[in-house]
Amino acid sequence: MTLVAEKKREPGPPAGVPARASRHPLRAEFRRGFAPWAGVALLLTLAVALAASSAQWQGGWAETRDRLHTTAQLLGVPLALAAGCRQGGRERRRRTEELMATAVRGGLARFLAAALPVACWVVAGYAVAAALAMLATGLYATGDRPDLAAPVTDAVALASGALVGHTLGRLLPWRLTAPLLAVAGYVVLGVMAYDSRGPLRHLSPIGYASDTDVPVWWQPPTMAVWTGGLAAAVVLGYAARRRFTALLPLAAATAAGALLVQTGEGLWHTNPAAVRQVCDTSTTPQICVNGRYEELLPQVTDALSGLTGRLDDVQNLPVRFTDLPGEPGPDEAHLPMITPLGRSVVRGRLTDPQQFAWEAGQALYGRIECDEAVGPRVAAVDDAVVHYLAPSPAERHFDELAAEGDEASRAELRDRLAARARLKAMDDEERRAWLSEYFASAGTCDPGEVPAL
Repeated sequence: MTLVAEKKREPGPPAGVPARASRHPLRAEFRRGFAPWAGVALLLTLAVALAASSAQWQGGWAETRDRLHTTAQLLGVPLALAAGCRQGGRERRRRTEELMATAVRGGLARFLAAALPVACWVVAGYAVAAALAMLATGLYATGDRPDLAAPVTDAVALASGALVGHTLGRLLPWRLTAPLLAVAGYVVLGVMAYDSRGPLRHLSPIGYASDTDVPVWWQPPTMAVWTGGLAAAVVLGYAARRRFTALLPLAAATAAGALLVQTGEGLWHTNPAAVRQVCDTSTTPQICVNGRYEELLPQVTDALSGLTGRLDDVQNLPVRFTDLPGEPGPDEAHLPMITPLGRSVVRGRLTDPQQFAWEAGQALYGRIECDEAVGPRVAAVDDAVVHYLAPSPAERHFDELAAEGDEASRAELRDRLAARARLKAMDDEERRAWLSEYFASAGTCDPGEVPAL
C-alpha cells in the first residue's frame, strides 16, 4: 500500500464570512513612514511664515495670493525637493536595492510607489495652509475676490519638486544631498524671481508682478505644464522601461516655456478692480477708494467726517479724493495711502483714523513739494488750516519741543498759535470765505498768493 502524503492546507475563514481583501501596498506608504511627516513639515513651515507676516496680507485677496504664492514657492519647493530626495535615497540607506530590483513590478511602478506618497502629502500640507490663509483673509476681506488658479499652480510645482527630488535622491544617495538640494533650489528660485530684467524670470514659478496685476487666463495652466512637464520628463527618463517616452512631456514643457518667455510682460494685466473707483458722493470733497478695498469706504468716510464736515460750502476744493495709481487729476487730491497693508490698514481696519485724516488734509493744499521753504508766514497759515481741519496726532508733541527750544523756535510757535486762534475766532461765514480764498492758492509756492491770516 502506498501512502500518499496530503498537503496541509491553510485554514480558511469560517463559513459565511467573506475573505478579507488584500490591502494595496501604497496604503502603508501613505499612512506610515516619512511621507506624512513631510506634509506636516511643509504645513508648519508655511503656517509659521504666513503668520509672521499676517498683518501685511490678511484682509486683501491680492496680497494673500502673492504672499501665499511666494512663500509656497520660495520655501515650499526647496522643502519638497529635500523631502523627495530623502525618500529617494531610502533603499540605498537600507541596502535593499538588489532586493527591490528582483520585485515583479517594473522600475516605474516601484519608483511611483515610493515617490507618490511624499508628493501627495506635500500637496496636502500646502492645501491645508492655503485653505487657512484664505479663511483668515475672508474674515477681514475688504473687496476684490480670491484667486483660485494660483494654488493649483503651486500644488503642481510642489509635487514636481518632490518627484524631481526623489529622482536625485536615487541617483545621489548621499546624506547631505537633501539639504544641499534645498539650498540650491532656494537660491535658483530666488535668483530667477528677483531678476527683473532677464527673460528667465518668466519661467520662475514665483512669477514677477505687483499686487494690482493678475495673470492672463492661460498663464497658470501653461506654468503647470512647464513645471509638471519637466518633472515628468525627469521621472520617465530615469525609471521608464522605454525612456524615449520622456520626450513627450519634455516637448510639452519646452513649448510651454517658450510661450512664457516670448509673451514676457504680456503674461500679466492690470486687475480691473484696481482701476475702478467706489465713491461716497455725499461729502465735500467726494471720497473714492480703490475697487480692491471697497469695503473700507465706510471707515474712510467716517475717519474723514470731521475734515469734510468743516469744508461744507467752501469753494475751490478738489472734487474728490482718489485712490488710483499715478498722479491725480486737476480737480482731484490723493487719498492717503491704504497700501501696502500692515501700515494704514491692518486686517481690514484703519490703524489710526486721526493720522489718516491729517494726511488727507495735507493733500488738499499741496505745498509739500515746493523746492524752497515757503516762509514762516505761509507755514503758520498752512499749520492753522491743518489744525482746524484735522490736526496731527503728534501736534502737541512738536509744540512742546518748540516751546523747549531756542528763541527762534519759540517765536515760530507763537506765530502758529496766534494763526490758529485767529482762524478759530472767525464766524462761520467769514471762515468759509477765507478758506475759499486759501484753497484757491493750493499748490502754489508763491507766498504772495496765500491770503494773510
